[in-house]
Amino acid sequence: MQKNILRIALALILASSLQVIAQDIKHDKTYKKWYIGSSLYVLGNFIPNDKNRPEYIQLNVGYRITPKDVISVEFKRSIYSWPIGIPFGPSFDAPGLNYPGHARILAPTVGYQRFWWKGAYTSIYALNAFEKYMDQNKKKIGNGYTLYVNFHLGYQFKFFRNRFFFEPAIGCSYWPVRTNVPESFKKAEEKWPNYFIQPGLHFGFNF
Repeated sequence: MQKNILRIALALILASSLQVIAQDIKHDKTYKKWYIGSSLYVLGNFIPNDKNRPEYIQLNVGYRITPKDVISVEFKRSIYSWPIGIPFGPSFDAPGLNYPGHARILAPTVGYQRFWWKGAYTSIYALNAFEKYMDQNKKKIGNGYTLYVNFHLGYQFKFFRNRFFFEPAIGCSYWPVRTNVPESFKKAEEKWPNYFIQPGLHFGFNF
């Protein structure tokens, strides 16, 4: 009997809270369910005389389940020529520390974002990177796969009545699964950790 009462009470609380959310959304004319976006990392494609141009492409599509809960899918494509665990600083992209070639990745990604207070949020992404490894003569030497788990802590800024947003963040990327890496690439990675700290620079358009 007590369990039934508890279930009914929980159901009523949940229903009333959803109703409040629905009413808030109804009265907020700037609220948008969907967004598309990308990352400011695409600007790296335009750095003059960059010998390791990333050829970076990213497209994000997101859906707001509630004003605080967001799910998204992303697609990323890029090239990288340096060990993925090497930190920003003097060693990053330094002569003699890069791969003997480069890797090209295609990476479908799924994510979840939670807003906690105003624009402050945390998010988690599972990035599935399908990699093609090329030697210095641009000859294919293998295919691999890496699972990246990315964590972000950031803040969303809204512009033009919530039409556009920008999300600066601090992120940590960790790869628990990494397979079929060529031996020459493994050797370049040996001294570096299997995580990477980097900024998040997402932006988007709400609709």
